[in-house]
Amino acid sequence: MRNTLAALAAGLLTIVISSAAAAQDRLKVGVSGGDGELIWTKVKEVAKRRGLDIDVVVFNDYLLPNAALDGGDLDANAFQHRPFLENQIKSRGYQIVAIADTIVEPIGLYSLKVKNVAALPDGASIGIPNDPSNGGRGLLLLQQQGLIKLRDGVGILPSVRDVVGNPKKFKFRELDAAQLPRSLPDLDAAIINTNYALQAKLNPQRDAIAIESRTNNPYGNVIAVRTRDKDKPVFKTLVAAYQSEEIRQFILNQFGGAILPVF
Repeated sequence: MRNTLAALAAGLLTIVISSAAAAQDRLKVGVSGGDGELIWTKVKEVAKRRGLDIDVVVFNDYLLPNAALDGGDLDANAFQHRPFLENQIKSRGYQIVAIADTIVEPIGLYSLKVKNVAALPDGASIGIPNDPSNGGRGLLLLQQQGLIKLRDGVGILPSVRDVVGNPKKFKFRELDAAQLPRSLPDLDAAIINTNYALQAKLNPQRDAIAIESRTNNPYGNVIAVRTRDKDKPVFKTLVAAYQSEEIRQFILNQFGGAILPVF
């Protein structure tokens, strides 16, 4: 009888444990390689303690994560700033929406040939990202440095067609953002997103010859989900895990100010 009761108790314990495991929420989140992967590996630990399992899916491309999210292959993604997301929704019709702010990664101008922007020669070849939001972001940085002038009223999405003043006659080469670090030896300078700069062992604080302001920066990154899913309770858990003090301190300590939390 005692053995029978022990067996029943063990069986009930197994059922309880199995039920708890089944109740554990699980999400598949698409992130960028490098800093994004590092941050989300830590978020995964925090979320686990809150009853949420996260499968981190790494992308080294800016176009695939939104297509994967919209198509149902991901539950969320976290790799893009708001202007990029808004442009993707407008141009591709994605039914996705931002649900939380994460970080800001000030974009920089890098060069292996000159030490400051004043030393850029006439006719210099300048690489910029070929997507509208990051390409425009790069052009705005060049304008802030007094290197070019853009047409009035272009907002935050200018293109090379909006360059109305180019006294040094720079030649702009529009390349995939991920290719710019590898192309830097063939260019006089390049606008490089911070995640790709860090992957290429470029330190934004030390190596950039010009960099965006860290305050009032409109290019804060976000967590995005499908519009129809935005009110699901599981995403409140996801956001709370990311926007925790533990993650804030991890970002500040890990990246030394090159990447900043915006929550």
